[in-house]
Amino acid sequence: MQPLTQFNLAVQPIKQGKVRALYDLGDKLLLAATDRLSAFDQIFAEGIPYKGQVLTGISRYWFERTAARIKNHFLSAELKDFPPEFQQKELSGRAMLVRKTKVVPIECIVRGYLEGSGWKDYQKTGALCGQQLPKNLRQGDRLPEPLFTPSTKADVGHDENISAAQMNSLIGQDLGEQIKQKSLELYALAAQDALAKGLIIADTKFEFGQDERGELILIDEVLTPDSSRFWDIKLYQPGQSQQSFDKQFVRDYLESIHWNKEPPVPALPPDLVQKTSEKYREAYERITGQKLI
Repeated sequence: MQPLTQFNLAVQPIKQGKVRALYDLGDKLLLAATDRLSAFDQIFAEGIPYKGQVLTGISRYWFERTAARIKNHFLSAELKDFPPEFQQKELSGRAMLVRKTKVVPIECIVRGYLEGSGWKDYQKTGALCGQQLPKNLRQGDRLPEPLFTPSTKADVGHDENISAAQMNSLIGQDLGEQIKQKSLELYALAAQDALAKGLIIADTKFEFGQDERGELILIDEVLTPDSSRFWDIKLYQPGQSQQSFDKQFVRDYLESIHWNKEPPVPALPPDLVQKTSEKYREAYERITGQKLI
């Protein structure tokens, strides 16, 4: 299957992200995921086949799975429920009709294991985003308890880690406490769900909005390979980098060729693209219990 890296719709999106396009439908939004791949804040010419369907299908699963804990913006992923101009085959399985909310401008990151930027931070400071940790932890170790580490939500450039106090000064203490508690609660539920399927959720990112009454709403994508690290429990070995169900293969390759992470971006080998697609599809099938193709 050829990856879909751009939508050919008559309607223009109000926002075009690295992977997804956002369309304004008045009182609702349509969120559509391409197969584009971004790494180190750059977009690559080669898409990852089925990636858009994986992101949409996994998000739908978690929205339905967590609905009893918190309201969310998901309305439908069925073409028949979209406005006529969006009932297009290219959107099948890769678009969600969602309700509008007032977005809370915080990336709500929960870390259950020591990896990625958290591991680098710990090596330098002995802490994770300012929160002190025990000595002598290894890469990939499970943390004593999951940590909430908020960051800014940047439209351009990098998000920046901030303290809980900085977050509260931006959005208010009551809302700050609410999104922290909900983030940790959702992570605990999802981690238990995934573990029963042989998967570890090492870390993840949530986003929230508020409805017209100020009630907290779970939005964006949820617990996908683009927003989370999934590890196979059978292959888990602390003390080293773990095999992930995401674009880690691509990151590792780009590091190995010593690319400076600036344009122009290098071409990705076909076998790397195929392997990454297989990992995304495996994540979908193990999490949802359904075949993608």
